[in-house]
Amino acid sequence: MSDNSVSIKVINSISELNREEWDRCATSRSTDSFVEIDDPFTSYDFLNALEKSKSVGKNTGWLPYHLAAISENKLVGAVPLYLKSNSQGEYIFDHNWAHAFERAGGRYYPKLQISIPFTPVTGRRLLVSENAPSHTNSLLLKSAIELCKQNKLSSLHATFCSKQEFELGQQLGMLGRVSQQFHWLNDGYSNFDDFLSALSSRKRKNINKERAKANDFGGQIEILTGTEIKKDHWNCFWEFYQDTGNKKWGIPYLTRQFFDQIHETMRPKILLILAKKDGKYIAGALNFIGSDTLFGRYWGCIEDYPFLHFEICYYRAIEFAIANGLNKVEAGAQGEHKIARGYVPTETFSLHWIGEESFSKAVEEYLISEKGAVKQDIKILSQFTPFKKGENKND
Repeated sequence: MSDNSVSIKVINSISELNREEWDRCATSRSTDSFVEIDDPFTSYDFLNALEKSKSVGKNTGWLPYHLAAISENKLVGAVPLYLKSNSQGEYIFDHNWAHAFERAGGRYYPKLQISIPFTPVTGRRLLVSENAPSHTNSLLLKSAIELCKQNKLSSLHATFCSKQEFELGQQLGMLGRVSQQFHWLNDGYSNFDDFLSALSSRKRKNINKERAKANDFGGQIEILTGTEIKKDHWNCFWEFYQDTGNKKWGIPYLTRQFFDQIHETMRPKILLILAKKDGKYIAGALNFIGSDTLFGRYWGCIEDYPFLHFEICYYRAIEFAIANGLNKVEAGAQGEHKIARGYVPTETFSLHWIGEESFSKAVEEYLISEKGAVKQDIKILSQFTPFKKGENKND
């Protein structure tokens, strides 16, 4: 699809594109000599690491089908797009839609997915540079829909998109879906004790007790980023990741090579929090550092101790965010237990286009009902945050 000023191409590997041009599309802050990516997951390095390590690609259920918007022989827009043969690793669940569609005689897979594989974090999905023609966002989304039609695919999905993209997609006829996660919000805290002072007395005492028990596991906790992270650290973390992956998904999504790749290209954007006992690493969490958000991604352990998971994944993440002036911590999908640790229910957004008209109508009716239930759930859960009365934090 194209017009007089922009042409859209399908790219089957991000390596076919220029790294600097992609990253300029993925950021809203750049100069001639400086580019700061809004979040690390839309960066060339992260998506390329997934492809080079074969974490996505043939036989993974995630086949790269990226869209590239070209103007005057330069990349001015891009969409991380995948041809999906299943619904694994998405975190906005449409398994029931697939079952219903196929019971009615349709073929739900393959489908197209605008997404960051295995990464349930909110961010821009239509990556458009500052100097792109004003209609590039719409053209990219329309092109993805047209790609579905041309290839007779059942559907297109854009998951964990921004609020602005959510509104644009609905203007173009896509269905909007509202879900929820739990995020920690920095209200200008100067340190962790300052955060605790915003909580009710009982909740503050509970957190202090949890932290005391967690840090009494008989070892120490290391906070590592940048060049502090060594190759040997990934050997230990791979053990943790495999343990969690086997429990949750049966087979871990990421390959061992993925961690080697991000070690080479992304260490300044990585925070490893590791627990060590008797000279051996026994638990850890992998986080990515965005321009204003700390993203908690993976946790695992080979020895289990009370509250150590909360300490490493939540409390140390909060401390790091405060110390580094970050506005938010996103600690992954699901988990109402996060509320007691100061994380608040927050809306997330996705878009869906379904080619079969009657099925699309049925999904639309479901999403209207689901949206009401999600909003009511958020309203109820917000009453149980640990903050002092009248100080509940919410987006």
